[in-house]
Amino acid sequence: MTMKFDEILEKLGQFGIYQKKVFGMLAFPAVSIGSFCFMVIVVLYTPHHRCKIPGLDNDTYEIQGQFHEDLLNKTIPLSADPTLTYDQCRMYDTGNALLDLSRRQSNATLVKCTEWVYDKSVFYETFTSKANFVCDDALKTSHIQMFFYFGVLVGDFVLGMFADSLGRKKALCLALALLLVVSASVTWAPEFYSFAILQFLVGAFAHGAFMCMAVYCMEIVGVTSRVWTGMFLQIFFGVGAIYLATVSFLVRDWIWINAACVIPCLFYLAFWWLIPESPRWLISKGRRRESVTIIRKVADANKVSLPDSMLEVKEDDKGTHGNLWHVITSPVLLKRTLILSFDWMIVSMTYYGVTMNSGNLGGSFFLNFLLMGVAEIPGYLVGIALLDRVGRRWCNAGGLLVGGLACIATVPTVLLGNSDLQWLTVALALIGKAGSSLAFGVVFIFTGELLPTVVRNAAMGTCSCAARVGAMLAPYIAKSGEMIGGEFGQIEPLVVFGGLSIVAGLLLLLLPETLNQKLPDTIKEGEEFGRKSIPPYDIELEIEAPFIIKDANTKPVCNGV
Repeated sequence: MTMKFDEILEKLGQFGIYQKKVFGMLAFPAVSIGSFCFMVIVVLYTPHHRCKIPGLDNDTYEIQGQFHEDLLNKTIPLSADPTLTYDQCRMYDTGNALLDLSRRQSNATLVKCTEWVYDKSVFYETFTSKANFVCDDALKTSHIQMFFYFGVLVGDFVLGMFADSLGRKKALCLALALLLVVSASVTWAPEFYSFAILQFLVGAFAHGAFMCMAVYCMEIVGVTSRVWTGMFLQIFFGVGAIYLATVSFLVRDWIWINAACVIPCLFYLAFWWLIPESPRWLISKGRRRESVTIIRKVADANKVSLPDSMLEVKEDDKGTHGNLWHVITSPVLLKRTLILSFDWMIVSMTYYGVTMNSGNLGGSFFLNFLLMGVAEIPGYLVGIALLDRVGRRWCNAGGLLVGGLACIATVPTVLLGNSDLQWLTVALALIGKAGSSLAFGVVFIFTGELLPTVVRNAAMGTCSCAARVGAMLAPYIAKSGEMIGGEFGQIEPLVVFGGLSIVAGLLLLLLPETLNQKLPDTIKEGEEFGRKSIPPYDIELEIEAPFIIKDANTKPVCNGV
């Protein structure tokens, strides 16, 4: 008797002891990867700063006494930003100026700084303060973040192809080993270009490894466990932000913060001996003897007995294939793919951008950053609870709409309120982050179920790459608020993220619901999906996780957060 691998998984256990052990091990690198994906926000944090007083070697940002304050008033002009005391980028040219005993320079021109002193109340040192990425060079921090997320895009594609050709285990172990090397090398980066290149590589190997883990986890569990397994993997990704916030608060130096995230990667080298290759991938490559060995090991661990007749396995073969050209030439599928691509871009932009803006909200940076990580967990849990009750479309759109409205609601709390309402501003931003996390968790499932099988992976790749574009734009939007300054600069990024989230959420309502519907296989079925009555279908038997890559001819997908 020849059986499909999913049927064997039903006999082995959808999520048995063996799968739980492997999933538990992979949860740890998921946390580390979450830390690396938010690391650029911490190491590129811009402290408050001002020009260094010329000739004063022991100058500090903190006022040391009356003489120091008098010297500051004679050297540094007051800031036009009401949230700051002194100008951050200019000083008086005192070369030919007359000293004014009223403690202000008269007849003195303003010149740009060449040296700065930094507020060390938040971080003792960041790479931004070390390399002086402030004033005219302030956008270099956004450029580096853009390089990082471009690395995410490249890494997902390259490691996806490697995982398809040489195996999930080899791709994952290689990515984790290279992540250890390049993340440790960041510590010795001397300037902008080397640091940007290393961050590009960190993004590529970190998120590429996460994509390999997502595919691997979806392939070793049964169809009824794929949805929540994928959601919980993203919860562990969010826990990485919590870990990073905690370490940052305790250490407060970018080199040691980086080290605290690098050191656990040493233990992940042991995965080469601890986790097996994906049996589904081995079967797709015709390596059935190796797959049977692993299946027997899973059966022993799960205390299940399998007859030899069940081990003659085969993979699904739909018999037809498609590509993006079929999507482009179909008005219905093109409209749906464009809406979904915009959705992915805005979800990713908001997910990362709101966290990047946490230092601009006022109050404690560490508390804000920690709460941004914590806010992800209820977002994903709400998704798990509501996904099969209210449907994919409303979960996705609802997350965007609620999150977007919360972000825009920060306008009155900042402009019309006072410092007493700062907690409400942070709370609304957290709702925005939770909403984007909910939408991010659901969008993978919704997209995979809505698009027909023959073009699913190709269209998913397009949507996921749109998400990377959103992530690359996020640091510039977050930085714009910092550069604008004042109360408007505090809310401007949130207004942008919130407004775009509302637009994306409303557009999603134009798409059909996929809950309890038979998944479309052909282009014709995809065009007719949602346009005529389709009998309800048992989603537990039909759901096909978008992470699964089924054969050697399938193109890789940039999945993951």
